Amino acid sequence: MPVLCRPAVAVPEHVITQEETLDLARTLHADHPSLPLVLRLIRNTGVARRHLVRPIEETLAHPGFEARNARYEAEAKARVPAVVAEALGHAGLGPRDIDLIVYVSCTGFMMPSLTAWMINNLGFRADTRQLPVAQLGCAAGGAAINRAHDFCLAYPGANVLVVACEFCSLCYQPTDLTVGNLLSNGLFGDAVAAAVVRGSGDGERDGDAHGAGTPTGIRLERNGSHLVPGTEDWIAYRVRETGFHFMLDKRVPGTMEQLGPALVDLAARHGRDAARQDFYLVHAGGPRILDDLGKQLGLPPEVFRFSRATLTEYGNIASAVVLDALRRLFEEGGPGPGATGILAGFGPGITAEISLGSWTGPRHDDPARHTAGAHHTPAAGPTGPDPAGPGPLGAGPLDPVPQEQPPVHPDSPASPLLPAPSSPDHDIPVPTTAAVAR
Repeated sequence: MPVLCRPAVAVPEHVITQEETLDLARTLHADHPSLPLVLRLIRNTGVARRHLVRPIEETLAHPGFEARNARYEAEAKARVPAVVAEALGHAGLGPRDIDLIVYVSCTGFMMPSLTAWMINNLGFRADTRQLPVAQLGCAAGGAAINRAHDFCLAYPGANVLVVACEFCSLCYQPTDLTVGNLLSNGLFGDAVAAAVVRGSGDGERDGDAHGAGTPTGIRLERNGSHLVPGTEDWIAYRVRETGFHFMLDKRVPGTMEQLGPALVDLAARHGRDAARQDFYLVHAGGPRILDDLGKQLGLPPEVFRFSRATLTEYGNIASAVVLDALRRLFEEGGPGPGATGILAGFGPGITAEISLGSWTGPRHDDPARHTAGAHHTPAAGPTGPDPAGPGPLGAGPLDPVPQEQPPVHPDSPASPLLPAPSSPDHDIPVPTTAAVAR
């Protein structure tokens, strides 16, 4: 049965704290009539710091859609290879052992996809299948894992590489001054994540030069999707001259009332009680989404500690959230053999992508979580929009990032799936990727 192996996650080297974000909001929007509300909402996100692919001064400028997209391509080619190399290493595989690459991103556009560049430059076989996903937003991390699971069931013994590349700061829109947009400027961050789904996990596959024993990770058992009917325009992109503008409907807050039961139903159909699992890896769009789900399932806040830590330390990193939450589960040592759990991503559609699985491999006390090397940040990205590229897979050093502080649980949470409560508009534009308050 397919196993989701230990992921690799990297965040960029440029950091902005919540206090710096609040100071920028005060400076740039001193005359905004809703400034006090904006400041309060940003504080309540629980996001202590975020990582950006470019310095804040450059992020605040908008050179145009073409230049922004060129920057996305350059940064992806510079930062993805090292993360992919680490993920392959965790799985005990090499590039030529991969049969499908699922690449998800909603913050830039390339055609051909980055998957083609990866095959040409990183040592993957020419017959490696490609599945780029650009339109599932924050749900795409869960969807990528589910499609990898499906592929491994269809082709027993196959291996799938999942890559999530989100440079949210490159979608910052300086002319959007709605409350919802200004809130988002203190919420979203940048990250690259990757993980392998091993189809056999036992080294039986022909040509698997790295054949190892059963890997440690989540044995994927069931998956499902749920779309809330009639909500396809509630979370949406509007493509304008300046790029992607994220539109968020004020009715979105109520959707957890429908997505929660969908999760419960999927678990029940496969003999599971969604409220009695050993681990939960849920997309952390904001504190409210975790709070509401916890209330529906009757769960204490602690069960979502991995998702909350991601939100606090990196912000909402879109499709990469579920992989970073899984990374934190590994660093805690794992729940132990046979422990059952749920992985879920939520995003546009409105869509939920849900996986059910169980832990395989021993529980271990990971020494990485006791050192400064528990998480890595790539070296600085390219200095121009058209770099020559990073070379062979694994080229480029990674710098260690010190351990962060425990997650903050605000009293009055806000969420990227939850528009600013005071907005009078039916549709609240909120760019998924804004880096700082303007």
